[in-house]
Amino acid sequence: MARNTVTRSLHDAGLAAWFGGTLANAVALNPAAAQASDSASTGAVTNEGWDRWTPVNAVAIGAHLIGSLGQISGNAARIKAQRGVGTMVVAKTLLTGAALGATAYSRALGKKVSQYGAVPAESGTEPNGATPEPAAQALQQLRTLQWVVPALTGALVVVSSFAGEQQRYSEVKQGTLTRLVPRLSKAA
Repeated sequence: MARNTVTRSLHDAGLAAWFGGTLANAVALNPAAAQASDSASTGAVTNEGWDRWTPVNAVAIGAHLIGSLGQISGNAARIKAQRGVGTMVVAKTLLTGAALGATAYSRALGKKVSQYGAVPAESGTEPNGATPEPAAQALQQLRTLQWVVPALTGALVVVSSFAGEQQRYSEVKQGTLTRLVPRLSKAA
């Protein structure tokens, strides 16, 4: 097996930033914005924070995707030969698609809120009576989505750890033999 240090690093660092940044914003930025001097400042602080995070998050996601494609390319033979690896790749691909979709939808909602600038709000994801209705609806959806993205990217971290375990010599040997033995018995 060849080394794939660059693509593995892109995969892992991109995923770490994607997961960690969205989790930090959900845990810290959104609730902390409520400490602003008034409800309009709450919205302004939240919008500024998320608007600053967006380009960093885009680079992190891009790095993760490039790294993921490099990992698939570098492990193509093992994906075919080792039992269970193809299933793991499908699971990672589905989780990645779901995380991308949730991230994109969250950003679209965030842009809707951000267009109001210093939108009055109780916190980064909680509207108040003065929040314009379209922004209030977006904030209510963001209240849930702020946890969906870290949950999906956290699941990707777990599946990636499992994928790393599948690369242990004992796992490769067992998975490859398990796949070959039924083929050998059919050929006989």
